[in-house]
Parts: sequence; C-alpha cells; structure tokens
Amino acid sequence: MKGPASYFPSIEARYGQPIEHWKQIIRRHRDSTHMQIVALLKAEHGLGHGHANALVAHELAAWKAGI
Repeated sequence: MKGPASYFPSIEARYGQPIEHWKQIIRRHRDSTHMQIVALLKAEHGLGHGHANALVAHELAAWKAGI
C-alpha cells in the first residue's frame, strides 16, 4: 500500500473503527474544504492530524477519480 492508504491499518487499530466509518463521515461533509474536514475529524472524533489528513486526501482523490 502506498500514499494515504498506507495509514489505514494504523488508523483502524488506533481508533477502533473500519476505514469505511471514517469515509462515511467525510462524505457527509463534501461541501467543506479539505482542511475543514481534517479539522472536524480532529475536533469531533479525536483523530491525529496525519491520520485525518490521510483519510481526507484518499477520499478526495477517489471523488476526483469518480470512484
């Protein structure tokens, strides 16, 4: 695994939720900017900056690719 997805195993282990859980939260905030979503994940869900950034970057890339 490369890029943001390389963080996924540690995100699941640290926060006890599957990646899909975090993706659903991110999808609900599609109208927000990258950094607004990162800030939300940090403030409301206790994620560290690197983990939040990796999740948002991965999901935004998927949106742009039409996945």
